[in-house]
Amino acid sequence: MSEDLLARRRRLLGPNVPTFYDQPVEIVRGEGVWLWDAEGTRYLDCYNNVPHVGHCHPKVVEAIATQSALLNTHTRYLHRGILDYAERLTSLFDHELKQLLVACTGSEANDIALRMAQAVTGKTGIIATDNTYHGNTSAVSALSTRRPPIGGYPGHVRLIPAPDSVAPVGGSLEAQPQAFARNLHRAIVDLEDAGHGFAALILCPAFANEGLPALSPAFLEPAVGLVRRARGLIIADEVQPGFGRVGSHFWGHQALGFAPDIVTLGKPMGNGYPVAGVVTRPEIMAEFREAFGYFNTFGGNPVAMAAATAVLDVLEEEGLVENARKTGAYMQKALRGLSHPGIVEVRGKGLFFGIEFARDGEPDGAAAAWMVEAMKARGVLLGRVGRKQQVLKLRPPMPFQRAQADEVVEKLAACLAELPQ
Repeated sequence: MSEDLLARRRRLLGPNVPTFYDQPVEIVRGEGVWLWDAEGTRYLDCYNNVPHVGHCHPKVVEAIATQSALLNTHTRYLHRGILDYAERLTSLFDHELKQLLVACTGSEANDIALRMAQAVTGKTGIIATDNTYHGNTSAVSALSTRRPPIGGYPGHVRLIPAPDSVAPVGGSLEAQPQAFARNLHRAIVDLEDAGHGFAALILCPAFANEGLPALSPAFLEPAVGLVRRARGLIIADEVQPGFGRVGSHFWGHQALGFAPDIVTLGKPMGNGYPVAGVVTRPEIMAEFREAFGYFNTFGGNPVAMAAATAVLDVLEEEGLVENARKTGAYMQKALRGLSHPGIVEVRGKGLFFGIEFARDGEPDGAAAAWMVEAMKARGVLLGRVGRKQQVLKLRPPMPFQRAQADEVVEKLAACLAELPQ
């Protein structure tokens, strides 16, 4: 059956449409932290942050269905849903981040954030890390290192070495904050000298696609100081760490201890319903609205706002941020008990974990790839990230419990015992 589906995909969707796993899985149903394939095999989902409060959460499903049966239109009509949600969401932010723009995807949100920075500064230069991903629009895909832009990176983009807790920039964890800032300074000067000027530094506060490095809360202080002196903005891409995943805080930038000018939100916001957002200060929003006159037909529609509101309800009512803190700490301790010569570091924040593999001092993407396939065969779905895809990435839905953590660690241990050396 899967071969038939793959052939149809190639015929109807074209070549190289991404799938997970050597033998892709046909998923037909989800509930909570579980997924089922067409043959009835159950999988523990340790990969998806899209169903943030659990696959097909009944409260979110009901909210979507009820609002769909009543009204769905765009924001050029007045509607209380987007206003009620904006008030509630922005109350969860500090640093005068009080206004919300709603889009449909994280890619759109990051694209908008770049334009906000350009509107405020009058400059176009953007700086990101050299091992990042911020989406699929033309503007943000120009920051991607996985698939560099055709024709090379545009002149207004600079990529600086990403932080790393196994091979730190600057040679040590202690030296890394200043080394990261020095590279940032060189990029700012280069952009100014080239005539683009410096508009913004964009980063994920968990540096998730960089491999989720273990960083001190003060890591960004030297870099933040540089950005402020250069009159640029800081964009925090919270698509992965946001909405309580880090456990200790509701937002990743709070855990890392810095004040962003713009925050972008995506996948978890609507638990699978397409909704994303940009939160910023009123003066930044005003500059953007004046410069671009932005409108999105589907952004902020009543059904999207019903889904997003239900997600906040569930996070609060079920204590899922606290669950991320407690269950995350429990699982991280258990993961650190795993033993294999290929494991060089286990790290994580809340319900977000990384297990890095190396061989002979070099990143071992092959070992991580083997582990992903072996865990799938045991009914657990994982992913991998990192410069050489050498880091196992575990990012389960927020209702993940200790019993599931025990299952994952037990199966990881079994796979490690069989991992080719």
